[in-house]
Amino acid sequence: MKVKERIEKLRKLMEKEGIDVYLIPTADYHNSEYVGKHFMTRAFISGFTGSAGSVVITKDFAGLWTDGRYFLQAEKQLQGSGITLEKMLEPGVPNIDDFIVENVPNGGVLGFDGRVIMFGEGKTLANRLKKKNAKIKYDIDLVNDVWTDRPPLSKNKAFALTLEQSGESVADKLARVRKEMKDVGANAHIITTLDDNGWLLNIRGTDVDYFTLLLSYSVVYENKVDLYVDETKLSEKMKEDLRKDNVHFKPYNDIYEDVKTFTYSDVVMVDPELLNYAIYNNIPKEVNLVEKRNPTVLMKAMKNKIEVKNIIKAHIKDGVAHTKFVYWLKKLTKEGLIEKETELSVSDKLEQFRAEQGDFICPSFAPICGHGTNAAIVHYSSTEETNINITPGTFLLTDTGANFMQGSTDITRTTAIGEVSEKLKQDFTKVLKGNLQLARAKFLEGVTGQNLDVLARMPLWVNYENYNHGTGHGVGYLGNIHEGPAGIRWQTRPKEKEPLREGMILSDEPGLYIAGSHGIRIENEMLVKKSVKNEYGQFYEFETITYVPVDLDAVDVNMLNEEEKFELNKYHKKIYETISSYLTEEEKNWLKEATREV
Repeated sequence: MKVKERIEKLRKLMEKEGIDVYLIPTADYHNSEYVGKHFMTRAFISGFTGSAGSVVITKDFAGLWTDGRYFLQAEKQLQGSGITLEKMLEPGVPNIDDFIVENVPNGGVLGFDGRVIMFGEGKTLANRLKKKNAKIKYDIDLVNDVWTDRPPLSKNKAFALTLEQSGESVADKLARVRKEMKDVGANAHIITTLDDNGWLLNIRGTDVDYFTLLLSYSVVYENKVDLYVDETKLSEKMKEDLRKDNVHFKPYNDIYEDVKTFTYSDVVMVDPELLNYAIYNNIPKEVNLVEKRNPTVLMKAMKNKIEVKNIIKAHIKDGVAHTKFVYWLKKLTKEGLIEKETELSVSDKLEQFRAEQGDFICPSFAPICGHGTNAAIVHYSSTEETNINITPGTFLLTDTGANFMQGSTDITRTTAIGEVSEKLKQDFTKVLKGNLQLARAKFLEGVTGQNLDVLARMPLWVNYENYNHGTGHGVGYLGNIHEGPAGIRWQTRPKEKEPLREGMILSDEPGLYIAGSHGIRIENEMLVKKSVKNEYGQFYEFETITYVPVDLDAVDVNMLNEEEKFELNKYHKKIYETISSYLTEEEKNWLKEATREV
C-alpha cells in the first residue's frame, strides 16, 4: 500500500469518527526518542523514517514537521507522497500547534492517540481549542486500523544491573525519590518514561530499537511501587530482588484503569512533559496533581563514580573498535581496495569491530554513515537505494554508537579517504577548532550549555557559516543516548536548560555541511568535573572520554592557534596511552603516527 493510499484510508476513518484534524507524532506511550517497531506509526503513514517529526492530516492537507537534521532526507522520502514538508524554525513555517489550532474549524474535533501525546502538549492544545468551541478525541488510534500487519509489542527478555554496574541500590534510589515526593506533599508519583523506570529499579530491556529499555510504567507510593510490565519478560531472580524493595507487578496496560482509582485525598506528582495525555485524562479531576519534573531526570543525568568508571571502560572498548576501523579504512585506501566497499558495508564492519570487544549489546542509535555528498545530509541513513561506493578524494562521515554492558557511547568521526582538497581541509579544520575550543572550556557553577555553545560555533560564524543542529546533548548510562536535562545549543530547548553539573556526560559535536559536496562532524563525549573553587565560586571543566584520533590527514595545521595545537596534542597523547596496548603491533605503529604532535 502506497503512502497516498494509507492517507486516504485514514481520511475515511477521520470522516467516520467526526475528526477534522488528526495528529501523528514520533512517539510511543512513554515519550521515547526511538521507538519499537509497533510504535512507528508516523513512519508508516508518511514513509519518512527519520527519528523526529510529526504528521498532521486534514481532509485536504497532509504535512510533516521535522527539524533541520532531516530536511534533505525528508525531501527525498516524501517525494510523490502528497505530504508537504514543513521545515521547523524556518521563516514562514507555522508552529505545528498554531497550524492545528488554525485548521480545526469552530466546533470541530482534533484527534490523536492520547497514549502518544504528552499531557503538557495535549493540555495546551485543549485550552487553545476552547476558544473555537472545539474538542479533542484522544481515545482512538486510527493508524492502527490502517496498519493491518502492524508488528506486535516486544516480548524480549529484560535484564538487571548489578550494584557494580549501577553504583546505587534500588532502595537508596527510591529513598531519594520519596524525599522529593515528601517535599511537595505527594503520596504517589507516576513515572512513565522508560529510562527513568530503568534507572530507578536498575532494570533494562531491548524493547526499543537501539536503546536498552523495558516497556513499563511505575507508580511510586510512600512504601511500595507498582510496576506495570509484561511479567513474562522478568526472570524469577529479577522478580525476587525487586520484591525485596516492595515492588508489585501488574499487567502493562492496567495503569490506564488503575489511575482512575485515585481519590480526592491523594496528592499525585506528575511530570507534564513526560506523562501521556491518556493517563492524565484518566486521573479523576478531584485528585490533586503536583506538576513537577521527575526527580529521576536530574538524578540519572549526574552519574555516580561507579557509573563513570564503567562508562569510561565502555569508551575504551569503543575507542579500540573505532581506531581499528579507521586503520582498516586507511589501509584499504592505501592498497587501492577501498572502492570495493560501500556505506553499508563499512557500517557493518564498524559494528563487527565493536562486537569483537566483548559485552556488546547493540548499536546505541541508527548508524549514520555518509560518504561524499551523502555526508552533507545531517542525519543521513544509508539504504539499499542510496548506498554508494567509497571513493578517494572526499570524506566519509560516521556517526555511530554502541551499548556495551559497561555503558553507552556516541562518536562521530570524519575520515579523509585518500588525499582531499585544501578546501575540504579548511572546512574540516574550522569544525575541529570549534570542537577543541569547547573541550577546553572552564566555567562557573550555574553555567548552562546555552552559555557555552558559541565556543564551538565561532570558528564557523566568523566565516558566516553554521550547522543546523545542537552542539551537544546529554548521554545516558544504558538509557537514552540523548538525555536531558542539559544540552549545548544556543537555541536552547526547555528540557535542556539545566546548568551543567558534576557527573553529567555531554557530547561535543560541531559540524559543517555543504549540500552537493561534503559533510563534516567531529563528536566526542565529555565528562563534567569540578575544578578550582576560589573567591569567585566553584569552577567546572570537561574531561574528554572518547578515545579515537582526529584524522590529521584532513587538518590544515596552519589554521590552528597554539592553544588549539596544545589541546589536540594533549588529546592525542591520551588516546595513545589509553588504547595502544589493545592493538596489534601494526595498528599500534599506525596509531603512533596518527597521534603525532602537530
